[in-house]
Amino acid sequence: MLTPVDGARSRAVNEELTLALTPADVARLGELARVRLTEEELVHLAPQLDVILASVARVTEVAGADVPPTSHALPLTNVFRDDVVTESLPAEAVLAGAPSVEDGRFRVPRILTEDA
Repeated sequence: MLTPVDGARSRAVNEELTLALTPADVARLGELARVRLTEEELVHLAPQLDVILASVARVTEVAGADVPPTSHALPLTNVFRDDVVTESLPAEAVLAGAPSVEDGRFRVPRILTEDA
């Protein structure tokens, strides 16, 4: 059963508790994800996220205590090889293929600000 989270309004529909996200709730989620959304996007995304939350709630109802949690429908087998320590490439050879080098290291563009 869903419970209201982060200020979302709950309402009873057909005797089920559903979560009705407001555009303000979606805006808060956008802030947490550091995604800027326009007012139109907030209004558009709120009902879509409601559908996703309702779907997750339905799965939660079906998955009872007797159903073990899984991440895949079929069992998976690890197909990775064992780690083997080998000689590394020399730094000069690796850096030779880099588009930009500074002080013996890869130079990449800054993507975060100091306050991030």
